[in-house]
Parts: sequence; C-alpha cells; structure tokens
Amino acid sequence: MNVPALEFKGVSKTFGGFRAVSDVSVSLGRREILAVIGPNGAGKSTLLNLGSGALKPSAGDVLHEGSSVAGRPAYRLVNRGIARSFQITSIFPRMSVGENVRIALMARRGYCRRFLWPAHRLLNDEIDGLLAQVRMQDARERLAGELAAGDRKRLEFAIALAGAPSVILLDEPTAGMSSDERALVVDVLKEVNARLGLSILFTEHDIDMVFALAQRIVVLHQGQLIAEGSPEAVRADPKVREVYLGKGHHA
Repeated sequence: MNVPALEFKGVSKTFGGFRAVSDVSVSLGRREILAVIGPNGAGKSTLLNLGSGALKPSAGDVLHEGSSVAGRPAYRLVNRGIARSFQITSIFPRMSVGENVRIALMARRGYCRRFLWPAHRLLNDEIDGLLAQVRMQDARERLAGELAAGDRKRLEFAIALAGAPSVILLDEPTAGMSSDERALVVDVLKEVNARLGLSILFTEHDIDMVFALAQRIVVLHQGQLIAEGSPEAVRADPKVREVYLGKGHHA
C-alpha cells in the first residue's frame, strides 16, 4: 500500500468560536509537490501549522508516513522528518551563509553540546553540498543579513534540508520576490523534489508560481476544501474561478 508522506484526516481547528479549518482531508503523496491555495483567511497557514506541530487539531488526525503525529510538539516532528519554512525567513543575519547552515547541521547531529570542538572545522563538505543543492555555493562567505529576498529564502531551504527531511512545508515561499527570484526558487524546489524525493506542501498567493510548480492543487475557502486536482482541472473549476481566481482569469 502506498502510504502518503503526510495526511490530514478530517482535521478541524477552532479558535474560540471561529473555525479556521473545518473537516479537511488532504493527503500529500511521496515525492509530490502539492499547493494549497485560497483567498486570505481560507485556512491555508492554519493547515500548515497543524502539519508542522505548531497547532493541535480540535478534531481529526494528522499522520506522517502512516503514524499519527497530531498534537506532538514541532521539535519532535522535525526529528521525524517534517521541516517547516515560514513566510518571514528565520536566519542569523550577522553570520555568514555557511555558518547558518553549519549551525543547523550541528544541531541535527547534537554537536552544539560539545563546546570545546573547533566548530569552524566541522562539516565543511556537507555545508558545501547543501548550498549546492540550493545553488548558493558561491555565497558561502556572504553575511546572511545582506542577502536579497530570494537568496534568504534559498538559504532557509538549505537550513531545512540540513535536517534530512522527507516532508517540507512552505508558507508563501516566494513572497516579496522579483519575477527572476521566483523563477529561481521554483527551479530549486523542483530540483530538490526530483533529486532528494522530497515531498513538498506549500501555500502561495502568486497563482503563476503555483501553476509553474505544483503537481496537484488543493483549494480552501472559509476553512473548507472546495476543490482539488491537477492544475488544469483546478484552473477550469467554475467554483474556484468564482471564489479565488476571478471570473476574468484566463488559462
């Protein structure tokens, strides 16, 4: 049986009297790139937070490779192989690109507890390999805080990959980028999906980016799933065009 990499089974999340996600069932296949789209307030980020352990579902279940992970803290899900990247990048701006990746690798290996080790000598080959995965090997010595938006996001991808994940959850991965930066990020994500077999679940408002990257699309509206399928099927769906793409959107 082909067990999904990540599965949401009838998940709901309520905040007070507001139901942000309502009985949503979605599965992310192994090696699949799946987009979750919808208007503002549709429940997209909430769904990612349920998948990464940042939130516990009010109802339903979340499964990683067939095992329930609902309610487990985020750090445990990272150790299981679920990585999360947020809309606002999380890096150490006063450190170099390479040192950012080194810290992520050291944390993964438990080396951060070994204070007397000469950290600058550790894991250099692996740092180079991870930076090559995101096409940043030439930026290793640059200060992270001086990077452009697209470069910061690719550095964050490298940091996430340091944990050797099987699943990565991305919230608006191309927010604030130029068209050239968006195109490069799309290429990098396609490459890590193909080369590493990484399963990718992402939210995105840039519909052109969605159709350039996603193999399958899920559409949320007011916390409910209203459509899912191939990019072509979703683009042609009358309800999706009405509530999200707009009647004037053309294929």
